[in-house]
Amino acid sequence: MSEQHERISILGLGAMGRALAGALLAAGREVTVWNRTPGKAGDLVARGAREVSSVEGAIDASDLTVACLLDDASVRETLAPVVQKLADRTLVNLTSGSVRQARELDRWLKEYGVRFLAGGIMAVPPTVGTEGAFILYSGARDLFDRVAPALSPLGRPHWVGEDPGFAALYDMAALSGMYGIGAGVDHAVRMLHAEGGDVETFKREVLRPWLEQMLPIFVAGADVSDTVPDEYNPEMQAVGLENILAASGEAGVPADLAGHLRASLWRMRRAVATAG
Repeated sequence: MSEQHERISILGLGAMGRALAGALLAAGREVTVWNRTPGKAGDLVARGAREVSSVEGAIDASDLTVACLLDDASVRETLAPVVQKLADRTLVNLTSGSVRQARELDRWLKEYGVRFLAGGIMAVPPTVGTEGAFILYSGARDLFDRVAPALSPLGRPHWVGEDPGFAALYDMAALSGMYGIGAGVDHAVRMLHAEGGDVETFKREVLRPWLEQMLPIFVAGADVSDTVPDEYNPEMQAVGLENILAASGEAGVPADLAGHLRASLWRMRRAVATAG
């Protein structure tokens, strides 16, 4: 790893951008930070970061620039006036966005000779830099191999392919799984609360251990088809899901919160129809 790659600039100081900068500072990196709205870098400057007032100044400060902004539009807006400054430099975009947006950004930056890696952060701000955090990257493998050591303090670097859209693809798919679990947990807790159950005991003694037991089975059994393993008995599962929906309705839980159950019921009914 070159000495230049130990100097890293962060564009964007929202909660995640500050967490990224903090983790790099803790690892001894030389960090330069920029934010559209001044006044968010005080604690980072106290820890050794250098704050600059322009994107151009941030790019000049190092060979490796990391963008962590609100969305794809803000990345384009921020970089457009200075994109020529990024020629022969490396930009890592850790801003959430779609697969299409990542591919289009890659094509645009390549027109200016920018070395580009797309990324997806598999962590929330408090867990950045911890053992469980990891970052998805996609783009040229040789570029990833050069940059990964410098960014490893953020979380374990994980390359998912040459296609610049794949980091976003894996990120969005993983978030879909997370929100699916979150929707189920929220629905379950509301059912308990509506019927006067002990919510805290339920979460601690029933829901969490049950999910910990079932999650590996669900992940291993996930499929792109409408079939269901025989041991799941889709007809029985469909009846069970109908019972849950009925109980939810009786408890007065808003129907919109049970969308994950209706999706599962649709799959089970399809499996029954296919088998028949």
